[in-house]
Amino acid sequence: MAGHSKWKNIQHRKNAQDAKRGKIFMKLSKDIFVAAKEGGGDLETNAALRTAVDKARANNMPNDNINRAIKKGTGDLDGVTYEQITYEGYGPSGVAIMVEVLTDNKNRSASDIRHAFSKHGGNLGEDGCVAFMFDRKGVIVIEQSKETDEDTLMLDAIEAGAEEMETEDGYYEVTTEPENFKGVRDTLTEQGYELSDAEVTQIPQTTTSLSDADRDKLNKLIETLEDNDDVQDIYHNAED
Repeated sequence: MAGHSKWKNIQHRKNAQDAKRGKIFMKLSKDIFVAAKEGGGDLETNAALRTAVDKARANNMPNDNINRAIKKGTGDLDGVTYEQITYEGYGPSGVAIMVEVLTDNKNRSASDIRHAFSKHGGNLGEDGCVAFMFDRKGVIVIEQSKETDEDTLMLDAIEAGAEEMETEDGYYEVTTEPENFKGVRDTLTEQGYELSDAEVTQIPQTTTSLSDADRDKLNKLIETLEDNDDVQDIYHNAED
C-alpha cells in the first residue's frame, strides 16, 4: 500500500494468524532471493539484501530459511528463476493500483491478477497507465518513544539527506529520494535509532474518494491480491 497505508499493511501482515505465516515467509524469501541474485550475498555491501533480511527477521522468519534464500540467489543452491513484473490498473471508483509481482510463471500471474481485478470491480490496464500518478520514495519508519526526541530526529534525518519527516499514529515517518534512501537509513541506524521499517515504496500524488460500497470492493480486491503468493507489494491512491 502507499504511504501510511503501506505501513499499516506491514503491521497487518506481522499480526496475521499462523495459517498465513507460510505465505508471508514465501514472499520474504523471494525478496531475499532477488536481492542476493542482483547484489550478492554479503549483508555488509548489499543494502537491499540487508533490508530484506531485516524485514524477514522482524517477521520471525527462521535463519535457515533466510540462509537458504540467500544461497539460492547467489547460485549456491539450485532454485527457480523469478521475474519481477509490475501490473497497473484501476479499481472501483477509478482508484489507481500498482501490483508488484515476483513470479516463476508470468502467464499464471497475469491470469490471476487480471481475474482478481475483474472479479472485484476493477480492470487491468496497460503498462504506464497509472505509474505517473505515484512518486517513488524511500520511507523510514521509527516508533515514537521517550528515548526519541522528535526535533533531534528531524534534524538528524534532514542532515543525512532526508526530504521531510511526519508524525503519524505513534510513528515517525522519514521520506527520502530513492537515491538518498540507503545513506539516510544507514546514518540513522549508526546514530542509534531503531528502525521499525525501511524501504523504497510508491506514494500517490493525489487520492481518490470512494463510496462505502466501492471501498468494500477495493478491500476485497486487495485481500485477494495479498493472498496470491506471487504478489509482493500493492500500491493504490484510495483516500484513507
